[in-house]
This record gives sequence, structure tokens and C-alpha cells, in this order.
Amino acid sequence: MTPLDCAVIFDVDGVLLDLTAAEEDVFFGAFAEWCPPGSLSRHWNTYRIRNDDNIVDEIMQTHGIASHYKPRIVKDYFAKLQLHLKAGTVHSTPLAGAVEMLAALGGRTCLGIATANFREAARLRLMTANLWEPVAALAFGADGGGHKHEVLARAIAACDLPKSRIVYIGDNTNDVEAGLKNGVHFIGFSTSTERRESLAAAGARQLSGNHQETLRLILHSLNA
Repeated sequence: MTPLDCAVIFDVDGVLLDLTAAEEDVFFGAFAEWCPPGSLSRHWNTYRIRNDDNIVDEIMQTHGIASHYKPRIVKDYFAKLQLHLKAGTVHSTPLAGAVEMLAALGGRTCLGIATANFREAARLRLMTANLWEPVAALAFGADGGGHKHEVLARAIAACDLPKSRIVYIGDNTNDVEAGLKNGVHFIGFSTSTERRESLAAAGARQLSGNHQETLRLILHSLNA
């Protein structure tokens, strides 16, 4: 494997970062002017499309919020997230082994993300966890909407590499679908045995419960 002849793309929540309830509160708090944030579902799979851009649209539609308020809602979310992260009232916590995994892959592969977070929110959160710089060159988020397979497709197109030289790591069944639809190597990651079983049932053939194993599977997929 020569430098940058391959790419490894990560989902963010559940793979690199642990999404906290406090971080969710900041997202839903951006709608406080129009509806009680506590009334909004925290179960991401209940939304029509599991993508923050589309979720904002769905909440606005459900609560009759005029479309011209969307830029303000999103901007307010970013501002409050940054404020809380800087103040330490909200924490973005890297999953065990994530820092070491990215360090081991750095310089050997092109690293990136394909996440249902807004790209700016992902940047702020990953910066706090010292994980942004390794993935910044190939960072794709919810911006523009779409299912996860569409977000991943945008990252793949930017790679300009054969799909056989790309690995995607995710923790949700929609990540499995994204990997399969895009024809790249997929690794299903979760520390939960039950979650790994659901990923396998959805079609994931490679599974990891810790990032030492994730790194091994990545290198195996790329014949490194």
C-alpha cells in the first residue's frame, strides 16, 4: 500500500465520537422559539430521512415553521454548539481507540468522514476531540440532504479512487446499506454485541467491537 492510494471513510457518531444527550439538546434547542425542544423525538430513526439537514426540514414542516427561518435555525445551532463546547458545558468524547486508529492510518491512507451531522457541527465536535485534522480533507456531512448512501457517494466521488480501494466504517443499518449500495468495503462497528448482530443481519460481513480490530480489518480489506 503506497501513500494515498486508498481511502478510509468513517461515520462519526458511534464510530469516532460518542453522541451525548447534551449534544442532542443543543440541536433540538435551536427550535425553542417555535416548539418545546423536549417534545421533539430523540429517536433518529423515527425521522423520514436520518440526516440533520432533512430532520430540520421535517421538524419545521411538522410545526409550521416558515422555510425562511431555516438558515437562522441552523446558524443558531452552530453558534450554541460552539459556545457550549468552548465553555465545557458540552463534551465531545472520542470512542476508545479512535485517536490511535487514525494516527496509525495517517499518511498511509486518505481519511475522511461521511456523516448525517451537518459538516460544521461535525467539525466543531471533532475539533474538540482532536480528531478533525486527520479527516478534514475528505469531510462530507448532512449539508444538501439525502440518505447516508448519498452522503457517502459524495465522499467517494471526491476520492477519485477505485471503490476496491475504499473502506467505510459505520454503526447503523443505514451505514451497511450505504456501503453495499456504493460497492466499497464495509466494516460494521459497535461495542454492543446486539448492535453488531443487527449489522450482520443487514448484510455486514466484517464486524468489529473495538478499534484495534477495526484497524486490522481495514488493513486486511486494503491488503496492507
